[in-house]
Amino acid sequence: MNAAFDQPFPESPSLLAGSPRPGDWAHVRFIEGLSRQLAGSLNVRRAAYRALDFAVPYLGDWGMLAFFDADSVSVYSQGRNGRVAGPVLLGRLDPLQTLGRFRRKGVTERYAAPQNDIGAVLAELIPSTPLLEEAEAHRPSAVLAVALTNGGVTNGVFVVVRGGGSDYTASDAVAGEEFARRVSTTLESARLYEERAQTAEALEQVLRPPELPEYPGVFMAARYRPGEQRLRIGGDFYDVHGDADDFTVVIGDVCGKGIDAAVFTSLARQTIRTAAFFDRSPARVLGALNEVLRTQLSQRFVTAACARFRRRPGDRVMTVTVSVAGHPPPLVLRADGTVEEFAVAGTVAGIVSGLSFTEAELGLGANDTILLHTDGVEEARGREGFFGHDRLRLMLPEYAGASPATLCEAVEQRVLEHLDGAAHDDIAVIAVQNGA
Repeated sequence: MNAAFDQPFPESPSLLAGSPRPGDWAHVRFIEGLSRQLAGSLNVRRAAYRALDFAVPYLGDWGMLAFFDADSVSVYSQGRNGRVAGPVLLGRLDPLQTLGRFRRKGVTERYAAPQNDIGAVLAELIPSTPLLEEAEAHRPSAVLAVALTNGGVTNGVFVVVRGGGSDYTASDAVAGEEFARRVSTTLESARLYEERAQTAEALEQVLRPPELPEYPGVFMAARYRPGEQRLRIGGDFYDVHGDADDFTVVIGDVCGKGIDAAVFTSLARQTIRTAAFFDRSPARVLGALNEVLRTQLSQRFVTAACARFRRRPGDRVMTVTVSVAGHPPPLVLRADGTVEEFAVAGTVAGIVSGLSFTEAELGLGANDTILLHTDGVEEARGREGFFGHDRLRLMLPEYAGASPATLCEAVEQRVLEHLDGAAHDDIAVIAVQNGA
């Protein structure tokens, strides 16, 4: 018997219906021990293993947990040898078999020889020849089958067999039903947790910042830190697309943070990519973004900075044209340490129809770097107030000529030091350097 049953029975109300008779105390201790084993388990496979390890050999010599998924069934099993197997996917569930009847009616059944043909019962309950042979190897004389029901829906069946001529009593059936109820509740919680984790992972794969392209004579780097650290996505975004002689860099911020804001970053990025495919003018790209988002977003807006980089064949200087929609203009760090700004401004996108945006243009010489950032940098609030535009501008000259990766890392680190552990909004920076 499991070591949990050797412990003194605690002074607590019965976990089974009614007041247990003296012979039922072992069942009560069994259920309480099961609850401790399953407590906090959020992994379906691990919870199924723990449940079967607890049920065998206490309730029988061989046990099976069968779970329904649409029209298919998957099975975990364990015998007296202690080896747990599964999940074994067994394909379509035959609704005419006994297992299908349990799914429809959510019942508990006891079978015993010689009143019942145990071999025939097991053949109906165990839809797998190898598993059926495992169960029959214990020379079963009795079978207990209990529906796994949660919220009025039967999502599986617990089957346990007992050899040696012993039948299952009514008390055993009650213990089996309580076992099934607790296992079903735990496994449903674990299944929902795993589904949500998979959904979050799928969202992150779609929404997380893309890898930066590599262009000859151009160096790029970016840093991204979401405001909610348990996530790897947020409302800030950046993107780069085009070819080496004519490409677009965009950075933006969807109102809000976390998943609620992140789901709209994909829409914003894709809208900009589509608009730039037809016309790379930053002003017209942002105009298209505004019109699309105005009909798609509810109670939200987007700020963005769009920069177009062009280089004529054989020319060492890159022309950078910038337009912004309610976003901080990019900063230009010259190779000699001089810092310049684009004299450009614009209204946030997604609220007012028919907006037009202006453009500003600068030349980017060899080793000059342009830095684009979201307002999570300047609005990072620490003990000394906001990090601010001036603080950002003053730190840049010491990184003149440094690689974009070094510059982005330095900006992020300075902001984090300023925050000193305080909460912050999403933070994104991207730097582009003319390496010609």
